[in-house]
Amino acid sequence: MRWTDDRSDNVEDRRGLGGGAVVGGGLGTLIIAAIIFFLGGDPSSILSSGAGSGAARTEQRELSQNELKIREFVKMVTAENEETWTKIFAENGMQYKPAKVILFEDTTQSGCGVAQSAMGPFYCPADQSVYMDMSFFKELESRFGAKVTEFSIAYVMAHEMGHHVQTLLGTTQKVDELRRSGRYSEAEMNRVSVATELQADFYAGVWAKQTDSREHILEPGDIQSAIEAAEAVGDDNIQRRSQGYVNQESFTHGSSAQRKEWFMKGYETGDIRQGDTFNQLLK
Repeated sequence: MRWTDDRSDNVEDRRGLGGGAVVGGGLGTLIIAAIIFFLGGDPSSILSSGAGSGAARTEQRELSQNELKIREFVKMVTAENEETWTKIFAENGMQYKPAKVILFEDTTQSGCGVAQSAMGPFYCPADQSVYMDMSFFKELESRFGAKVTEFSIAYVMAHEMGHHVQTLLGTTQKVDELRRSGRYSEAEMNRVSVATELQADFYAGVWAKQTDSREHILEPGDIQSAIEAAEAVGDDNIQRRSQGYVNQESFTHGSSAQRKEWFMKGYETGDIRQGDTFNQLLK
């Protein structure tokens, strides 16, 4: 991936600063939350139950040169998301409000509860922030078989920014209303969840297309690395690796094939209006 000169001020680096908390929800809570994180979802329903427990950390350390480089990369990707989505929103008569990106390690507080180390990036609608624990990418490579590149990291960030776009457009709120209404079965709500995640993949593809058209960020192999990352966290791949079989009725984020399909549709069209995953899945 080719770096640009753009940097965002909406990145907060909490690594090495301490001040987190140890989640008190127990091992079962951590495992469930980890699965949600790996799938790219919103962990608030799991993590909020442990938000008030644990002890504060006070240790501090100096960041390494590699960690400082990661900060610069995240600032660059955040800036390119801001510029691209500001342009897309303006073209559709809307105003884009940037998300905040928070780098952390071990634990940190979020508007959705306590974020725990090694659970990966997630978006919290409550504070409209993306939380990035970079150790997720080691897990993505070692446990889920995806080759991690700079652009696969950028894809994951773009997916989480896609959830922010959903919040700004009101999609997140509508899904929450459906869930709270109690009128729909678990299977029906699973399909809504799949549609939500696939739309975030679609938005990631739109971002890749439009950003590359403006800044020429893509290098050979970048799109393939994003596809591999998307496929690695498909429900079928994770279920097969974790339990040895696939139960399609329990999918909440989409199969590997679906995640690839919708990312590529976003990339090929570059058109936010082509991302109606809900119409496709809720017929």
